[in-house]
Amino acid sequence: MRDVVVTGGGTGIGYAIAAGFIALGDRVTITGRREHVLKSAAEHLGAAYLAFDAADPAAVGEAAALLPEHVDVLVNNAGGNTNLDREPSTELADVAAAWQANLNANLLTAVLVTTALLPRFTKGGRIISLGSIAARGTGSGSYGAAKAAIESWTADLAAELGPRGVTANVVAPGIVVDTEFFKGRLTEDGIKARVVNTRNGRPATPADVTETVLFLASPGARHLTGQVLHVNGGAYLGR
Repeated sequence: MRDVVVTGGGTGIGYAIAAGFIALGDRVTITGRREHVLKSAAEHLGAAYLAFDAADPAAVGEAAALLPEHVDVLVNNAGGNTNLDREPSTELADVAAAWQANLNANLLTAVLVTTALLPRFTKGGRIISLGSIAARGTGSGSYGAAKAAIESWTADLAAELGPRGVTANVVAPGIVVDTEFFKGRLTEDGIKARVVNTRNGRPATPADVTETVLFLASPGARHLTGQVLHVNGGAYLGR
C-alpha cells in the first residue's frame, strides 16, 4: 500500500486521480484551499484531507507536519487559469498581479509542496505534475507560461532526484470536460473549436488523465523521468 498526496484533489481531475489510486488500494491524502469541498470529497472517496494554501510558504510549512511521514507518490494537480477570474487590463500593476496569480497557482504550489516533502520520498517514489497543452504555444498568456515553467522545473527535479530512484514527470492535458477549469463558461462551440485539432475527434475526460498518471506511478514507468506526456488526442504532437 502506497501513501499518495494529491494537491487540488477536491474536484475534477484531482478528484478522479485520487479515486484511481484509492481503487488500487493506496492511502490517499487530498489537499486544497476549500475545506468544505475537500471534506465532502474525502468522505466520498475514503481519503484523508488537509486544507491549506499551497502558494503560501508558511501554510505549506505548517501543513507538511500533518502530511504522511513517508510519501510514495505526489501529484501536483493544484492550479487553474486565474485570468478567468479577472477583467482584462493594460495597467501595469494589474498585469503584474495577473501574472503573479497564475505563477503562484500553477508553479509555486507545485514547487513549495514538492520541496516540503522531498525528504519523505522513498526509493521508487514518483512526482507527477499537471501541465497543459497551453505550455506549447497554444496561447493562454501567463497560464501557458506558468505551465511551461512546470516542464523546465520538472527536468531539473528529475536530474536532482534520479540518484535517489525517484522520478519526476509532467502530464499535459489538452481540453478536458467535466471539470471546474472553465468556470461554467465553456460552450459547445468552444469545445468544438478545441476538438477540431485532435486526431480522435473528442475532448479528454478526467479518466483519460487519471490513467496516464496511474501509469507513471506504476512499476512499468520506473525508467521514465523528466518527460512530458501529452494527453490531448493528438492536438499537439509531442515529437
